[in-house]
Amino acid sequence: MPDKDVYPEPPSRTPAHNSQSNPLDPVPILISVFNYVVDSPVTAFHDWMERQRANRKIYYYHQEFRRVPDLSQCLEDDHLCQFEADAQWRRDFLVDKEIINIIRDRFTACRAREGPSADQNCAELKEQYAQVCKGYQARYQDLGYFGTARKCLMKQKERLMQERKAAAQAQD
Repeated sequence: MPDKDVYPEPPSRTPAHNSQSNPLDPVPILISVFNYVVDSPVTAFHDWMERQRANRKIYYYHQEFRRVPDLSQCLEDDHLCQFEADAQWRRDFLVDKEIINIIRDRFTACRAREGPSADQNCAELKEQYAQVCKGYQARYQDLGYFGTARKCLMKQKERLMQERKAAAQAQD
């Protein structure tokens, strides 16, 4: 703490506040009217609602969806099954995206923590991240923004057909 005798404070450049106010000044009157008319009833109602809410605790849980059949197991004219399969595919897509984000965050945190020796110490996470990205790209890469379960199934079918053609050509 500096010594005030050695380093005196510079004089303040702001004028001193005049505590005497005009009795006809409308600002304090409006503030008190607002407090009594609007703020006090709203605060009282809020406090009453908080007391009511404290009496009845509401517990929130994660919504758990049951697994539905895959689109390949639905009949052609069963539109409800197809809709449920598409909704299941969207949920799986979001879960897979979150898995990639979590593994990427772990990998980047490891790289930041380890510094120059990250290539050696984070090799396992790097390999895991590469495998997860490869699986994600194999399943969702060319579907676009409006990807659906049907498009994903057709993509998997085309990839399976290409693998079978390659295996057949390799045997010949």
